[in-house]
Amino acid sequence: MKKLLIFLFMTTSLLSQDIFIHAGKIYDSNSGKYKLNKTIVISENIISSVEDGFILPKNSDVIVYDLKSKVVLPGLIDFHVHMESESGGKDTYINRFQDSKADVAFRSTVVAKKTLLAGFTTVRDVGGSGVNISLRNAINKGVVIGPRIFTSGKTIATTGGHGDPTNGYRADLVEDPGPEDGVVNSVADARKAVRYRYKNGADLIKITATGGVMSMAKNGQNPQFTEEVMRAIVNTANDYGMHVAAHAHGDEGMYRAVKSGVRTIEHGSIMKERTMKLMREKNTYLVPTISAGEHVAKMASIPGYYPAIIIPKALEVGVQNKASTKKAYEMGVPIAFGTDAGVFPHGENAGEFVYWDEIGIPAEYSIKSATITNAKLLNMNNLLGQIKEGFYADIIATNDSPTEDVSTLKNIIFVMKNGEVYKK
Repeated sequence: MKKLLIFLFMTTSLLSQDIFIHAGKIYDSNSGKYKLNKTIVISENIISSVEDGFILPKNSDVIVYDLKSKVVLPGLIDFHVHMESESGGKDTYINRFQDSKADVAFRSTVVAKKTLLAGFTTVRDVGGSGVNISLRNAINKGVVIGPRIFTSGKTIATTGGHGDPTNGYRADLVEDPGPEDGVVNSVADARKAVRYRYKNGADLIKITATGGVMSMAKNGQNPQFTEEVMRAIVNTANDYGMHVAAHAHGDEGMYRAVKSGVRTIEHGSIMKERTMKLMREKNTYLVPTISAGEHVAKMASIPGYYPAIIIPKALEVGVQNKASTKKAYEMGVPIAFGTDAGVFPHGENAGEFVYWDEIGIPAEYSIKSATITNAKLLNMNNLLGQIKEGFYADIIATNDSPTEDVSTLKNIIFVMKNGEVYKK
């Protein structure tokens, strides 16, 4: 009986190791170095080992992928996306009156596949209608193709603030949205809103600490929360095992958010040295989203592309991300890779690497940010962000070395997520 059990275990183990990848170069996202001529052995959705040389399986049923001439990396993680939407000018603002949740859901499935095929095997979705939670669940169940999603569900905002879903409505359509809808104005509201998001299945909390560019409201950078309310949000989120991401363009709002204990500052467009120093001290991460800032500034110059109220904000705020990010990096502010895909076209996420390169952030830093750093912030650093035994089999490949030319990450030629190949 004992021999039979051993035989069955060995047979099951052999059959589960059903994929071998022959990798000419593996990028070690931890050291920033390359490992040459390795075989990655994958059992179901886990990397079971990384072996020296190009090993051929003894079992003929095992699939072998030949990436000997390629550069292999762990799947990338984008820390700021909006999977439900893609900005297309004025139509975006009309669609919210015309589209049903089913319309949003079907569109999001296209976005999800596009994102995955671009090499982003995991994303953090920071704000939508709640369909983003259903999308996450559908992907996890294998119903829809897409990246692994961690989502905030609906954003939490203040009345009239960036994220108030009724901004831009005519008077007879405006109700008084509350905590369930993501609008809060007191400590009690704040706690209730966090608990609603937990109840609805969110993984994290997103607040809008300042005005925003894309909302139908006049100011793009004014502070919109008191510290008292933000602290209530952070403390309640911590109680429920969630971190808080704070949208912030103007300095006063982001300074309050950092003091209140948020984990990440999204955008950080107009950031003063006092906030950079505080972020460095409190180990608060900046998620720059330069791609979005550059895109909206460019599109704002096209007559009629955006509603008139958006244009001055896009021109004032959007173009400042690069300079603020450069200074923050030089001052030692920790930075997490995020793009704000949805404000610009999904699938073009890797363009963010090029913007970072232009302001002097080395490829080694940006790739680590998009792998190990983001995995750590998700408390998934023992499963995501490295090609290593025991980690999820999230693997991508490029033709050329990204440390020599980071733009090669815009052309991903192989994508595996959770042990399943989606692009080869």
